[in-house]
Amino acid sequence: MKTHVITADPERYEESCLSGAADLLKAGELVAFPTETVYGLGADGTNDSAVKKIFEAKGRPQNNPLILHFSNVSECSEFAECDDRFYALADAFMPGPLTVVLPSKGICAPSVTAGLDSVAVRVPVHPVARSLIKACGKPIAAPSANLSGRPSPTTADHVIKDLDGKVGIIVDGGACTVGLESTIVKLDKDKATLLRPGGITLEMLKAVLGEVAVAPEVLSPPEPGAVPLSPGMLLKHYSPKAPLYLVRSEKHEKRAEFFRKSALCGENAVICFEGDAPASKNVFYLGTREDEAEHARRLFDLLRLADEGGAKRIYAPMPSGDGIGLALQNRMLRAAAFRIKDI
Repeated sequence: MKTHVITADPERYEESCLSGAADLLKAGELVAFPTETVYGLGADGTNDSAVKKIFEAKGRPQNNPLILHFSNVSECSEFAECDDRFYALADAFMPGPLTVVLPSKGICAPSVTAGLDSVAVRVPVHPVARSLIKACGKPIAAPSANLSGRPSPTTADHVIKDLDGKVGIIVDGGACTVGLESTIVKLDKDKATLLRPGGITLEMLKAVLGEVAVAPEVLSPPEPGAVPLSPGMLLKHYSPKAPLYLVRSEKHEKRAEFFRKSALCGENAVICFEGDAPASKNVFYLGTREDEAEHARRLFDLLRLADEGGAKRIYAPMPSGDGIGLALQNRMLRAAAFRIKDI
């Protein structure tokens, strides 16, 4: 299959430029498209044979559910049982980087839910994504547009490197502004549970819902044989080819010294904060220590750059776990397969 790239600048695109991509989705084929979080690999969410092509292209486990993307909030109720808590979240954060897991009405393609009785729904804020969904006329089922287990794509170039020849069209909408996948919260009758942290933080969810539980799998390995309740809950995910180690220390100075020494070995790649290690071809800066939103935007790109440099191992700091730092910690723990180096 030949992959075509369509450019759609989110600030000046014409909706007509997406007609080819929409036609391809209607025909049961795959299209990669930008969102504010990461690039998605999309199929018509009501066409099961089309959705199965996502799993095949990515090499994704069949038991890992997908997210349904809608162009507006009102469409979600056709596919999911939406209650007052959902609409409160929607008023606060949709369109935006939030996914809500709700009881399914059984209308979407069976492969979307991976056999669960719930469905994950989201309304992205990215204008190109919403225009494409609207032009398709159906919700788009989409995980991240990368090979399964690899760092998620935050640029069209990342998608090309992973999926060239496996997808008909890649819509290039520029770099993603959030850089981490959407927050996922599950609404049961008696509780709300954070399944995957993201740009909508736990604190923000609690401000709307009150009490929000955190699934143990957010910061711990899943139990052997456990069924994933949402995307992003596997033991290893978002991983570079080289083994990643998270460096944890109570003193920033001690961690910085470890990074400086590690960078002297050309087989290592070091992902660190500005000033923690001298600039060199195997040192990649997340940004200043305080700017965790910038860390989120850069993380997956830096993991890919470290791999491209041929690193035999990668060292990176353990995030704080507060605010968006919880999302960073979740992604990096899985990228590292929970390998932690205490110093």
